[in-house]
Amino acid sequence: MLTADLSRVTLVMFLWALCFPLISAGLSTMPPLYFAAMRSFIAGAGLLIPAFALRRPVPQGSRTWLGLLGAGLGSVTLGFGGMFLAGGLVSPGLATVLANAQPLIAAGLAYAVLRERLDRHRGIGLLIGFAGIILIASSGFSSSAGLSPLGVGYILLGALGVAGGNVLLKRLTGQVDLWMATGWMFVFGGIPLLLAALAFESPAQIEWGPRFVVVLITLSLLGTALVFLLWFSLLHRGELNRLNAFTFLTPIFALIIGILFFDEGLRWTEAGGIALTVIGVLGVNRN
Repeated sequence: MLTADLSRVTLVMFLWALCFPLISAGLSTMPPLYFAAMRSFIAGAGLLIPAFALRRPVPQGSRTWLGLLGAGLGSVTLGFGGMFLAGGLVSPGLATVLANAQPLIAAGLAYAVLRERLDRHRGIGLLIGFAGIILIASSGFSSSAGLSPLGVGYILLGALGVAGGNVLLKRLTGQVDLWMATGWMFVFGGIPLLLAALAFESPAQIEWGPRFVVVLITLSLLGTALVFLLWFSLLHRGELNRLNAFTFLTPIFALIIGILFFDEGLRWTEAGGIALTVIGVLGVNRN
């Protein structure tokens, strides 16, 4: 992988890790479906407004639009919806493990849809990386959130949606402008979230304030619009399985953020998990 691409994928994983404290802060003042929908629409507007202003090419053809719709329903509707709805229903450790099963799910989908073969050393690398995630998350299994079948279902549905969305985005690379594709994906994915919010939640539950607005804008523009734009550009040049392995690094960056900004410590299990995860990512990306 080129140094520029490595820097870009590292930035993506860092920003994804930064999303977790922002989401936790936002959920204290806004119900989950409204929060997920607003995140989606603001991210979409943040990409489409400059895209139209710069006269970037509009997607063409029904297959392209259907691909963007599918990516939106997967990565945004299911991905964001599952992530936001599962909060508090499942222990943080189990949530981390289930969410990070996404690269394993995507590996199967990539083989079936994209014909990306997963050779032996990449398969072993993915399994080692996932074992590292389990070790990192092990300290969170005892949380009082416990084990909710509904919460597990939300997280697995979200992981499946993200995996499917990544496969569809990969198929669209080279066929559509990055800004337009990513922006429309958020708009399409946000519509079902908004409809569900209108049906099951009350706008009266939203507590507006300067702090929440800052959280929402930061999450939507930096942690969503910019992240997915960078991710789509990486998919344009690299294999999905290689890139997806880097998502195992997201919990590591979350640990680093906790240590630097929230005075959290590093347990030996987490240190061992970090080592395993890095070994796994290197194994997947070995030439």
